[in-house]
Amino acid sequence: MALRGISVVELAGLAPGPFCAMVLADFGARVVRVERPGSHYDMSRLGRGKRSLVLDLKQPRGAAVLRRLCAQSDVLLEPFRSGVMEKLQLGPEILQRDNPRLIYARLTGFGQSGSFSRLAGHDINYLALSGVLSKIGRNGENPYAPLNLLADFAGGGLMCVFGIMMALFERTRSGKGQVIDANMVEGTAYLSSFLWKTQKSSLWEAPRGQNMLDGGAPFYTTYRTADGEFMAVGAIEPQFYELLIKGCWGMLQFPSQKFA
Repeated sequence: MALRGISVVELAGLAPGPFCAMVLADFGARVVRVERPGSHYDMSRLGRGKRSLVLDLKQPRGAAVLRRLCAQSDVLLEPFRSGVMEKLQLGPEILQRDNPRLIYARLTGFGQSGSFSRLAGHDINYLALSGVLSKIGRNGENPYAPLNLLADFAGGGLMCVFGIMMALFERTRSGKGQVIDANMVEGTAYLSSFLWKTQKSSLWEAPRGQNMLDGGAPFYTTYRTADGEFMAVGAIEPQFYELLIKGCWGMLQFPSQKFA
């Protein structure tokens, strides 16, 4: 496993943080999740490969235990809004003084600076602020969020994994840790680089829901089937579109037969 021997301390949070730490655990890292007192988090959700313990970081004894853990760890993953860890005297200046090799990964919605940095939010808010939400939805309908996959898990958790991996690689050269500012607004905007770079092309020049890849093309969309379920059609290339037409025409002529 690529991350065997890497130790990670995950401070309890919602979906993106636990997912980030689970990915690290899946590739061999030793992950300890630090829970709040009274927490009832279901470790079966995103707790694969982790151990857990309970610490009250607002109490001196709890904060001291976390400092000792971080002094012997490679990565700290914290999901709190800007200023929370500094208030607890657990900011990167203190923890990296104890352990200069520590990678201090901060995973938030809006980042560590700016007018939104101390505000709460959810996937749909980050998605909206990134601009991506304006591009998702049917023509003439409200934009809609694709579950909480884009901002929470892709722009947040997975981008943070990538930042941690780059910091671990850089540490092999410098011997020093880094502070990672992974936030879901910027992470989602980065994921959508292709969308913004091609928005004036034939892919996205029409309004939302009228383009080739967003439901505006009959050969790249979903259809309700006779049994009440749905099928997805993706036949962009001419040769695949030809097969689609051939199959549909065959079903119209011979509805009782199967067509590959």
